[in-house]
Amino acid sequence: MAVNAASRKQNHYLVVHDDQGEREFTLTESKYTLGRKSDCTIVLDSHFVSRLHATLLRCLRNNGQSYYRLLDGDGYQQTSANGIIVNGKKVNAHELKHDDKIIFGPQVFAVYKFRQVADMPTQRKVMKEDDPFDVTLIDPAMIIEDDDDDDSPQDDITTQLIDNS
Repeated sequence: MAVNAASRKQNHYLVVHDDQGEREFTLTESKYTLGRKSDCTIVLDSHFVSRLHATLLRCLRNNGQSYYRLLDGDGYQQTSANGIIVNGKKVNAHELKHDDKIIFGPQVFAVYKFRQVADMPTQRKVMKEDDPFDVTLIDPAMIIEDDDDDDSPQDDITTQLIDNS
């Protein structure tokens, strides 16, 4: 059964690695600012990072699916001192894709994660006790046959009792 994009739940994450260690941010807002300034939405703890290093903007495709676009600095006039590198290439702007690695400076980077999960119905069908289709099927391939009866727990107990007599 095909599920269209509108009925899928989209989860966007940014996993940041800086002087504070590893931190994961769930991206739900339309705009994020990244930098070392305390009023940035995502504060990057490093002296190698600009006060306003980058901006994340949530954009929408025609099919209803959202994505995040990364911009150097504020995306208009102010750029960061060192720029941003995505997957080894210096960029001014970049549409983020799953597992993109964003480098802000020495030992300061982030990895973008995207997961799309089909919404599952929350209601469960209640089966009647006399439902003829409510059966458990066991595939014969699931059964492990043990031809060696000497390893059964009852035989071990019997052996111990005989040995102790």
